[in-house]
Order: sequence, then structure tokens, then C-alpha cells
Amino acid sequence: MFIGMRMGRRSDHNRDELHELILAAGSALVAQVGLSGFSAREVARRIGYSIGTIHNVFGSIDRLIAAINTRSFVAWTADLQRALDAAGDGDRIAALVDGYFAFAHVNPTLWTAIYDHRLAPTDLSDADQIARGALTEIIVVEVARALARPVDQQVSTLARSLIATVHGHCAFSVSGAWALMGETAPEAAALARVRETLAVT
Repeated sequence: MFIGMRMGRRSDHNRDELHELILAAGSALVAQVGLSGFSAREVARRIGYSIGTIHNVFGSIDRLIAAINTRSFVAWTADLQRALDAAGDGDRIAALVDGYFAFAHVNPTLWTAIYDHRLAPTDLSDADQIARGALTEIIVVEVARALARPVDQQVSTLARSLIATVHGHCAFSVSGAWALMGETAPEAAALARVRETLAVT
């Protein structure tokens, strides 16, 4: 693992390689210290380049953080897809809820950074928006499947509402607020709310 080691000089990497190098180091830093402890200068130090190189490659620190968060979305989406693949024809809704919680609990600082960083959707690249939207689309398709209905606007809206329900339970779980309320099973509660909604829809 190269994070924390001094990398090669500028002539050793092309722009695409620098992009990935910075992104990997930035993601590792957020995973370690969270968004509140994030420093572009520390990222530069870890890869052996100047902070100016980061600005040249990403344009701004905000865009670097947005790229880090998109990277987290891609990993999260892959985790959800693996959970669904493992579920097969079994309980795919439970697999989705479990996958949602699992990524957040295994990667709490990366997951929290997604929602702590404020950047207008119009400031995100098309590639960022497509990558981030893939997670929602997986859930929309599974909600439609559970209801034995085609994907349409009503199903899409319902799926997003269910995401909000699960997300709220998950955020309280990650922050510790759920335990402070004397509750012990946030994931089970979230799944129950989703099942109740699907049963009456």
C-alpha cells in the first residue's frame, strides 16, 4: 500500500495517473480522519506532490471531495449489487437494507462525508451524477420488482421515499443517536418500515 509513502516526481505520472493517485490518497485520508480532518495539503504530502498539482488536476478542493464521494458511491453501489447477487431469488429487499447499513457501518467516515459535503448538483460533472445515480436506480428496480410493477414515476418516487426512510435509520445508527434513544435494532426497524410500505402500496 502506497498511502503515506512518498511517490515519484511529477515526470513519473501522466494526468490520468495523477488523478487516480490523488483520488486514492484523498479517499484513504477521509476514511481515516473524516471530512472535518481532511486537508488537501496532507493529500499532497502523502503522494509527494505540491498542493498546486491537486488544483491543476481537480480544479478545486471541493471538486476533489466531490470525486472522493463519487468514488464512495461507486463502492457502495458495488456492495449493494453483490448483496443482491448473493440473495438471488431470495429476500432481495432485506439484502438491500442490509447492504445499505453494512457499507455505512464498515465505512462510517466515507459514508458521512457524502452527506456532509455540500455541492450543488449543477456543480457535479455528468460522470459524477451518473455514477451516483446508479445506486438509486438499483433500488428503484428492486422496488418495482417487489411490487411486480414496471418502473415508472410513481415507483421511482416511492423508492426514493423508502431510501429516505432507511437512510434516516442508518444515520441515527451510525451517529449513535439510535442507541441513545434506547433502541437496539435500527436495521430491523428500517426493514419493517419498508415492508409495511410495500405491503400497502
